[in-house]
Amino acid sequence: MTIVTMAQNVPGPVAVARLAAAGAVVTKIEAPWGDPLEGLCKPWYDELHAGIAVIRLDLKTGDGIRSLTDLLGSADVFMASHRPSALLRLGLDAPALSRRYPLLRHLNIVGDTAHPDEAGHDLTYVAKAGLLQDRLPATLLADLMGAERVHSAIVEMMHHGPGGQRVVGLFDALETLTAPLRHGLTAPGGALGGGNPAYGVYAAQDAFIAVGALEPHFRARLYGALGLADGASLSQVFATKRAADWEAWATALDIPLKAVRAAD
Repeated sequence: MTIVTMAQNVPGPVAVARLAAAGAVVTKIEAPWGDPLEGLCKPWYDELHAGIAVIRLDLKTGDGIRSLTDLLGSADVFMASHRPSALLRLGLDAPALSRRYPLLRHLNIVGDTAHPDEAGHDLTYVAKAGLLQDRLPATLLADLMGAERVHSAIVEMMHHGPGGQRVVGLFDALETLTAPLRHGLTAPGGALGGGNPAYGVYAAQDAFIAVGALEPHFRARLYGALGLADGASLSQVFATKRAADWEAWATALDIPLKAVRAAD
């Protein structure tokens, strides 16, 4: 498959990198100043753009638009991550391109399909979904879930033959992630939200440990090995050893427990 993409930041490049790794021929169109991701995290940008041709064009000029549309004439998929109003101004909206290139598939990534022209980023979509606490997340939930939807949408479009249009919303992609919270499972005090002492995060002497003794046999083994009554608090006993020691202890007893480590 041949892809021409203008999608920048994280969701589009992550999805396109997977498609390129599977054999797609990809041309990435960037503004003259480049993709913001390159300035934020060049190693990741370089990783995601390996084997991808990057062309910088000023789409506010006739020459820039002509260069882009020349590429679209032989492409299977055109991908963008722009507000619909911006694509409309550039003449790159789905209806306009389908009239000129009826075989071209069109996919646009927006923040929220209910409000596609509203400004936002991963952090604001996660906040809106109720998944943000009082610190920055360790990963980009909306962006990466959105990338999965983009990848699936393009594969689906290719199977359905030429033409076709898709809009992928980053906020929409969080729906699956919010289900445990919406149903109370991970809400404060819920079964996986602090209401079960055998499933939680505890402070050891030097770090934190994650305990996942959810099934009855794991829970019984955990409390039996610690010499505690079922349901007793685990905070004091876990504070008596180092995290690595608890991890080794749990591995020997086949108990789900791991030290909390910083991401590499």
